[in-house]
Amino acid sequence: MVKKSEAKAKSRLNRNKDKFYAGKKVLITGGLGFIGSTLALRLLDQGADVVVVDALIPGYGGNRFNIHPHASEIKVVIADIRDEKQMDRLVGNHKIIFNLAGTLSHVDSMTDPMTDLEINCRAQLSLLESVRKYNPQVRIIYAGTRNQYGKAQYLPVDENHPQEPTDINGINSGAAEKYHLMYFKVYGIKAISLRMTNTYGPRHQMRHARQGVLNYFIRQIINGETVKLFGNGKQIRDVNYIDDVVEALYLTGKSNNGWGEAYNLGGTPVSLKDFINLAIKIYGRGKIKEVSFPPDRQKIEIGDYIASWKKIHQTFRWQPKVNLEEGIRHSFDYYTRYKKYYW
Repeated sequence: MVKKSEAKAKSRLNRNKDKFYAGKKVLITGGLGFIGSTLALRLLDQGADVVVVDALIPGYGGNRFNIHPHASEIKVVIADIRDEKQMDRLVGNHKIIFNLAGTLSHVDSMTDPMTDLEINCRAQLSLLESVRKYNPQVRIIYAGTRNQYGKAQYLPVDENHPQEPTDINGINSGAAEKYHLMYFKVYGIKAISLRMTNTYGPRHQMRHARQGVLNYFIRQIINGETVKLFGNGKQIRDVNYIDDVVEALYLTGKSNNGWGEAYNLGGTPVSLKDFINLAIKIYGRGKIKEVSFPPDRQKIEIGDYIASWKKIHQTFRWQPKVNLEEGIRHSFDYYTRYKKYYW
């Protein structure tokens, strides 16, 4: 299992250097996190001059090991995007900013809404102001979220679907997206929002389930624990393997068109129960138990979600490529090998 996945991973890296990214100065906020670090390694492989900024707030997912073994080739700045003076200094001279910093937890946003507001709204607006003042020619790609939609009124959900979030995080993420797109319309700053869905794979934080339940299912299976599933597990999620999400960021960052718009990502629609059962089958052991929804989780549960990714495919020719079984195998391989850095 490990040898096969390693061979496939190496084959993905043995591509020709991308002339667009070679030598480009790129800034990634939240760059020691799950998506940011994977993107940093991809860009480094293409010859980009990568700077990552991360506050390394405990529990938020930043992990220095995520850029191992290339830490010496990537400049790391430990800073909070809420620090306006730091961001004023950091945004200059970069050609592209991948703005991935933010909080992701539905539950945390309800128990601590002011922190969610600070990081996902005020800090995002502050970053845009730094860009407007000190680097208005930069390209900026913002990480939006499916949380902005709330409960689906129809499936698949396209970009014109009403946005009625069920939690504070979804509201603040939607506001931050609007800030980015407004700065394009008013100031001409090239900005794009990618509305991401459930993403899984290597380099995700694994200490709690508040930022990604799919990855936590994988942890429980590796630990030999019974996977606890809220409700009957029939709720469908549209899931993406990390490499496909990074590819979407990569393609949008280098594009000459499509700016000032929001785009859905989407992938494999699967029920949570089926995801767990497939993971158990791949790993070779595991148990699952259905439990009642905690009241706080039941109130913000969105039900089925399937995204239409037609728009991003038409504009950037992006489409998900990693199938579910392959992605789960890669995830088990990675976390089994590097468990001590994530548990």
